Amino acid sequence: MTTSNMFNRRQFLKDAALATGGLVLAFTVPAVARKRRLSGNDAPISDAGAMPAPNAFLRIGTDGTVTITLSHCEMGQGISTALAMLVAEELDADWQKIKVEDAPAAQVYHHTIYATQRTGGSSSLYSEFDRYRQVGAAARQMLVQAAAKRLQVDAKDCRTENGYVMAGDKRLSYGELAEEAATLPVPTEVALKDRADWKFIGKPVKRIDTPAKVNGEATFGMDIHFPGMLTALVARGPVPGAKVKTYNAKATLAIPGVRQVVMIPTGVAVLADNFWAAKKGREALKIDWELGQAVRINSATLLSEFKQRANEGGLVAAKAGDPENVFPKAAHVLEAEYFQPFLAHAPMEPLNCTVKLTPDKCEIWTGTQTVTDDQKAASDITGLPLDKVFIHMQFLGGSFGRRNITRSDFVREAVEVAKASGKLVKTVWTREDDIQGGMYRPAFLHRFKIGLDSNGAPIAWKQVSVGQSVMTGGPFEKVAVINGVDQFSIEGMHTAEYVKSIPDQRIELNTPVWPITVDNWRAVGLSHTIFAMESLVDELAYAAKKDPVEYRRMLYKDAPRHLKVLEMLAEKSGWGQPLPAGHGRGIAVFEAVGSYAGVVAEVSVMKDMPLWVHKVTCVIDCGTVVNPDGVIAQMDSNILYGLSTALYSEITFKAGKVQQSGFLDYKVLRINETPEIETFIVPSNEKPGGIGEAAVGQIMPAITNAIFAATGKRIRSLPLAKQELHGDQQQQEIRIQKAGV
Repeated sequence: MTTSNMFNRRQFLKDAALATGGLVLAFTVPAVARKRRLSGNDAPISDAGAMPAPNAFLRIGTDGTVTITLSHCEMGQGISTALAMLVAEELDADWQKIKVEDAPAAQVYHHTIYATQRTGGSSSLYSEFDRYRQVGAAARQMLVQAAAKRLQVDAKDCRTENGYVMAGDKRLSYGELAEEAATLPVPTEVALKDRADWKFIGKPVKRIDTPAKVNGEATFGMDIHFPGMLTALVARGPVPGAKVKTYNAKATLAIPGVRQVVMIPTGVAVLADNFWAAKKGREALKIDWELGQAVRINSATLLSEFKQRANEGGLVAAKAGDPENVFPKAAHVLEAEYFQPFLAHAPMEPLNCTVKLTPDKCEIWTGTQTVTDDQKAASDITGLPLDKVFIHMQFLGGSFGRRNITRSDFVREAVEVAKASGKLVKTVWTREDDIQGGMYRPAFLHRFKIGLDSNGAPIAWKQVSVGQSVMTGGPFEKVAVINGVDQFSIEGMHTAEYVKSIPDQRIELNTPVWPITVDNWRAVGLSHTIFAMESLVDELAYAAKKDPVEYRRMLYKDAPRHLKVLEMLAEKSGWGQPLPAGHGRGIAVFEAVGSYAGVVAEVSVMKDMPLWVHKVTCVIDCGTVVNPDGVIAQMDSNILYGLSTALYSEITFKAGKVQQSGFLDYKVLRINETPEIETFIVPSNEKPGGIGEAAVGQIMPAITNAIFAATGKRIRSLPLAKQELHGDQQQQEIRIQKAGV
């Protein structure tokens, strides 16, 4: 078999590290930094005045407080708790004395795989699993040595527990030992605990960020305010890529509270004393736009262009043998295509960024996933060196990829506003701004022609996928786009267990270049590829006259982790048990971001009644679990975000203009629509896998497969709100009888 891209995310991460300049595997502590780190007498690590010491991940104060610096941002996924647990485990810390703080922009905090300071790809935990434990173990070893010296005992006769070093009936707190420990050599090698001795890892722990979010102390980017600060709103083009020809700000400047109007590369910014004045000022602007080519984009005709491109084929992503020669010999040939529309990220907190620019310094307050990219963008715009650009990280009120944009769009724009105006300014996007002028998950069409043998196994596979590239033009293009093929456009498809060994296959990718701006969206390619693949597998099962679970057992016979998830899922969901009339169950199982996740959805589709999702059962094998409560919370998040997408989400264009503007017409799931969700974790000693995106894609085909089971109607396009769901129940009964399920 020959292929251009036997590709998966982990290999991408390794390649990306090499392409971007290095791979951080360990940490070192210069002697000059040790006292600052452990004594508790140093200035806060987030001070903008100096770059941090190369391993400033941990400080222990003389009061015993353990402050852990987070190299990954907290956006609701619980990473601040999980990373703290890793340190606390090896340190034998008192959890009540653990604190966390966000890291400043600095090379020491670069991702151990991406080699830039960023949070994304569901990679935070498995990339830091060793580094953060090593930090805790090193500090613990130094504290033990300090205690042994003071008590005049052998270090091997000391033990640690809950923030104390003990020897016999004597004990010293970590706070008492911090200054002495800081004078000792930092160990170059440390022994990590055996799994059997873990006290934190694998146990439910309450989230460390919850109290501040409940009592109002938590600071999000939108909360930032300084005396004299202005608020800016930018009038951006009505269609992607539009440019300002001329503008008239006379009426805008007459509005009370409006202080300044400036032109920047993305449009015209109105600066005012407050948000409302800036909004009214923007509405009063008169702008003549050069619209460009985007006006030709219309969703009414876009699908036809997708289909035409699929007819034309594309670049070869993977090939082996000749599937066309096999199709005439196959026992059954199935052809199908699946389509998903453009999607917005729609985080709850709209985008915002505050910038204070002086001749010798640029300070930025925002919530971002791409610290290094943002720092570099600000440096390029201002002409300041990188070490004079300081990013003060805030809590992120959701992201789903919107604050992981590789081109730093909203931070770059805010710096441009500050530069053009000379003011301390917070640039704010309204929700309408983001939904109508932001970055989108690209629309995708996947077309298949599959040949099956007499047992139903695929023996010939032909596929063409059509959709824009999210990696082209970004920092990872060199490793993610191979021979013109964006690996994330077909993520998981060519490496699926039931595809990679097919002797006759051809997978092609057609990548349009359109003016619509696209970028990473939660689960990236898996957000649309899993819908296509697991919908297709269900269709293949019925073509082979096999139950969908039984069929997947055949496909995964040589994939033990897939199979274990499948078996547990069938058991926990009650697969095969009778359901009321009009109800159906659907299943999807797929590997994603280093984890293995399966979902069963139970739905009802009754005449003259809306589709209702009653229950979702999820099984996840994410390897070693750090905080099981965090895993369950993330699976809930995966399922609800994917369910919103399946039911409602869609961005459409008319003459290049986005037709949706907010949660009224870009609908998301409401609380009263939330189904019962049960999540079960497969016990595992494997390395940790990703969690934040592990099941987003699976819930979509699980729902549509369940609709088929209930109605006999196949749904191959989303969102479901636009589909006719009610099939012929009698025809469904006949079909099931013939299939023998």
